[in-house]
Amino acid sequence: MNFTNSLDFALQMDAQDPLAKHKSEFIFPKMNDKPVIYFTGNSLGLQPKTAKTYVDEIMDNWATLAVEGHFHGSKPWWDYQERFAEPLSALVGAKPTEVTVMNTLSVNLNLLMVSFYRPTSKRYKIICEEKAFPSDQYLIQNQIKHHGFDPKDALVEVKRREGEHNFRMEDIVAKIHEVGAEAALVLIGGINYYTGQVMDMENITKAGHAVGAYVGWDLAHAAGNVALELNKWGVDFASWCSYKYMNAGPGSVSGIFVHEKHHHSNLPRFAGWWGHNKERRFLMEPTFDPVHGAEGWQISNLPVLSLAPYLASVHQFASIGMDVLIEKRDKITAYLDFILQEVAREVGGNFEVITPTDPQERASQLSVLLHGEGKTLFHQLMAAGVVVDWREPNVIRLAPVPLYTSYEDVYAFGVILKSCIQHK
Repeated sequence: MNFTNSLDFALQMDAQDPLAKHKSEFIFPKMNDKPVIYFTGNSLGLQPKTAKTYVDEIMDNWATLAVEGHFHGSKPWWDYQERFAEPLSALVGAKPTEVTVMNTLSVNLNLLMVSFYRPTSKRYKIICEEKAFPSDQYLIQNQIKHHGFDPKDALVEVKRREGEHNFRMEDIVAKIHEVGAEAALVLIGGINYYTGQVMDMENITKAGHAVGAYVGWDLAHAAGNVALELNKWGVDFASWCSYKYMNAGPGSVSGIFVHEKHHHSNLPRFAGWWGHNKERRFLMEPTFDPVHGAEGWQISNLPVLSLAPYLASVHQFASIGMDVLIEKRDKITAYLDFILQEVAREVGGNFEVITPTDPQERASQLSVLLHGEGKTLFHQLMAAGVVVDWREPNVIRLAPVPLYTSYEDVYAFGVILKSCIQHK
């Protein structure tokens, strides 16, 4: 598509955008009485206006029904999480029995590793990407130590090639085959948080299984952002947070996926009464009888007040569908890339987009490496009403979220960026 760096072009794109109407369904912070340009949905999504309605519904039921709200009212709390099964499974390419919601992301990855990291004296290594999100690094290292191994021996990191910002898929696959029969688990981020690179999850999963390892995915930046086919790809397990592209609010409840092939297995897991046979849960039996399906990995009853905004968002996603979101995602991300290059050409901005240019390897994020700019440009943008994200040592992340970012936003950002560079 031929882009133009002009307001008229941006407005024309917005007029043709089937998702443009959804921008009004979100609440934007304001600066100087004007809505900000919000490019940080990859860290915390904006609040859908319907979220408060869903929360108020629970508050009203609590006020009028008290404990009976578990079993009565508009959405009883007893089975509140079951309302996620159909719409959430469609978003991640799963069967309804393969997904549920519980806890938060790092908690869930730790719990799932109880089942899927079962090291032996010969098969004990975990393969992950170099400089994974810090929480993943911490939990992987400590899971290894918990089983009596040394991370120096048991943790295998796939490296980027010298002078390159992104991983090569052939290097990941080669490393998996190199570790071979010693590999117990492959656990990688579906999208690299720093560069925005989308991993080839299907083929990496195949490679892991080919050497006999379990394969899991941290989908923090992928859920609600890219097309996922977790069941079809044969992924063993996955988890994701809900507060980035899923717009469920800060620290909101995480989602998990456990492939149906494991639902009737004897894999160990931590147990709690909410994962117990639903029909017999209140008989208070002494022996754990897990629910068949992902819900069998639940431990405690769910925090429904935290689930409510997530349900509002999931219903919104279900009404729109991922196909139309992805179509706009690709166009508006390409337009943002174009604007960045135009600004660099016009005023000599000393920055470099390190997110892959291949549309198959990027989604709603462009990471911009600032050469010699430091944090000055970041602070200038924030002061001008552009909410962006800084990541050490020298990267600004920009996320044009298709649900609420307009082409006019992208054009206006270019005007502000140009001004900031000229007046730094």
